[in-house]
Amino acid sequence: MPGRLRAPTGRYGGKTAEERKAERRQRFLDAALRLFGGAPGFRSTTVAALSEAAGLSTRQFYEEFRTLEDVLAALHLQVNDWAESAVLEAAAGAADLPLVERATAIFRAYAANVTADPRRIRITFVEIIGVSARLEEQRLARRAGWVDLICAEAQAAAARGEAAPRDYRLAATAFIGSVNGLLHDWSAGWVEATLDEVVDELVRQLLGILRPPGWAPQR
Repeated sequence: MPGRLRAPTGRYGGKTAEERKAERRQRFLDAALRLFGGAPGFRSTTVAALSEAAGLSTRQFYEEFRTLEDVLAALHLQVNDWAESAVLEAAAGAADLPLVERATAIFRAYAANVTADPRRIRITFVEIIGVSARLEEQRLARRAGWVDLICAEAQAAAARGEAAPRDYRLAATAFIGSVNGLLHDWSAGWVEATLDEVVDELVRQLLGILRPPGWAPQR
């Protein structure tokens, strides 16, 4: 169509157009982590302020995102992806360990990742809440993913004779709320304990779910 602008496709500064686009997008997400996850928070941040923090223009913002809510959505997924990668790596490294050691390794990896930067916890447990129906659906979908992961681990433990065989979905849903609540409160300074003590408590809770009274591991 005559007069229609086209995105550049050649290399510039040794980078392709796609690489430059991905770099700009990440700069906006990095700036959003600082502003949404700290001061002033998502609801008080403007497009102009985010663009300035990213060292980019508002025109470049609208080339990457439609709204600030789109940025928050992308950032929420990114923070969850970081945590999931840490958990999957820990699970792979602990594949041959007994249940207690494996669960401890997995929860230590998750806790270390999400608490490494308090802004990540704020994005996941505070800023995402109550923004829109769309983001609430995304939040619950990601939570369901964590429930699926716990169920998969529980079923695998049951198959090895290390846990009671049953449907764990309801218990996993309740447990993930406990995990998130405790880590949020610990990060906010409301829980007097070390992070290792928090992880140990979560593992004890999980073992109580996997090994109910009267059940013993199968040899």
